[in-house]
Amino acid sequence: MADELYDEILDDAKTRMGKSIDALKIALGRLRTGRASPALVEHVQVDYYGSPTPLKQVASISVEEGRTLVISPWEKKMISIIEKSLMDSDIGVTPQSTSDLVRLPLPPLTEEGRRDLIKSARAEAEQAKVSVRNVRRDANSDLRDLVKEKLISEDEERRGETLMQQLTDETVAKVDDVLHEKEQELAEF
Repeated sequence: MADELYDEILDDAKTRMGKSIDALKIALGRLRTGRASPALVEHVQVDYYGSPTPLKQVASISVEEGRTLVISPWEKKMISIIEKSLMDSDIGVTPQSTSDLVRLPLPPLTEEGRRDLIKSARAEAEQAKVSVRNVRRDANSDLRDLVKEKLISEDEERRGETLMQQLTDETVAKVDDVLHEKEQELAEF
């Protein structure tokens, strides 16, 4: 019984820390680099028959010539709605539409823009690290509760805290790797 509770706490922490990494990847995917990526606009909400809907659910999004996103709506009447949603979004790029699709040409980044994006990426990574540490704190608190309830020994608690610290260190290293990748991507263009 004690081992099950113990394993459950560690498994839960591992899952929650993994979600922090996933959230970081999504957040960094939204940062605009000089290279076009569908992740830049997938989160944009469009008005689809009165309800806000993610753009990726009403159109296909592809990359053309490395620096242009092409958005092909499944319904032609959605072009003006998509164009308006892109103008209202935080992307900072003016869409160009034709009768059957919307193009988003991404201009090259300036050096100042690149520095700002790197700063934003680092802030997102730091937020992910804080989230990981919060998971560790919660798990250690759960282990202390198990000791108070006499379900595990203090030795098992210390072993659990050691494993939790190892997991935290590994996850923080993954956060740093994801950040490093994004910084290199930003430096390329």
